[in-house]
Amino acid sequence: MTYQEKKSIVSLFSAILIFGFYCLYMYPRYPGGGLESTETFRYWGTFVLILTLFSIVSHIIISIIFNIVFRITTREKEPAFADELDKLIDLKANRNSFFVFIVGFLLAMGSLFIYQPSQVMFIILIISGFISDVTGSVTKFYHYRKGV
Repeated sequence: MTYQEKKSIVSLFSAILIFGFYCLYMYPRYPGGGLESTETFRYWGTFVLILTLFSIVSHIIISIIFNIVFRITTREKEPAFADELDKLIDLKANRNSFFVFIVGFLLAMGSLFIYQPSQVMFIILIISGFISDVTGSVTKFYHYRKGV
């Protein structure tokens, strides 16, 4: 398995674990008030903001740890350059990831259009962000494994 395939797998599992653990951490903190209370909006705003920051920091730390472990176990350095194939795969993964997020964003706005509670919008946005992250990692793994 190549470095890029291993990195895609690590990225996929880390995205799933980060999202899962963060949701388990935040679930008990859900306010019990009314559906449209300011406390509920504060909860969802905090949820999204902290999830974004926590995810970025966690991905950076996991990437550093992965590179250290990879170098120790294989005695190889991380590839210092990205060739045309790497760039093409990154572009395809970003395209697929953005597409999934935009569809989720439109669904979230559509939920407001059909008079769903605002919590539905936040849940759809959060889930579409997670699925777009997973889609990007799976797309990279697929294209490194099967080709472009």
